[in-house]
Amino acid sequence: MAQAQFHLEIVTPEGVQLSEDIDELTAPSVDGQFGVLPGHRPMLAALATGIISFIQGGAVTQVAVGPGYVEIHDDRAVVLTDRFSTKEAVDPVRVRLDLKQADEALDHYAGELGSGEHSDLVAKELWAAALLELYGDPPPPTMRGFDEVRPPADYAGRDGVETSGDEAAADDHAAP
Repeated sequence: MAQAQFHLEIVTPEGVQLSEDIDELTAPSVDGQFGVLPGHRPMLAALATGIISFIQGGAVTQVAVGPGYVEIHDDRAVVLTDRFSTKEAVDPVRVRLDLKQADEALDHYAGELGSGEHSDLVAKELWAAALLELYGDPPPPTMRGFDEVRPPADYAGRDGVETSGDEAAADDHAAP
């Protein structure tokens, strides 16, 4: 008896990058990793830059993807992303240089956090880190990511009114 499979397709603006029947999928969403098996319920998820792993006939394959979306429906997973890479396509020397340049630019960035320029630098850093992880030589973790491009959790108080950190802390300890 053959094991149940589902179809994975990864599509970028350049076209279909991968189209395979697979046994299992793990992908990076903006809320953390998630897994998919044949018969999974329909789902739409926002993807974060990272590694997609899939199992096909017992063999594990990994690819890097940029931010995007994945739709799971009728034993089919379609990933829409602007970036894709296989391990074989990674030039670790070039990627390390790209990562160093992005890190240095972010370390000396004096503009507004969350601006287009800042977000582009963070995206370059995350992509380089994902490529190095795919290659098998991940960089040390950084303290940047979504928290650096989004306002802190206490930025807006209840009812969308801005509060200072002291007011937000007092609200957290108030009786319900």
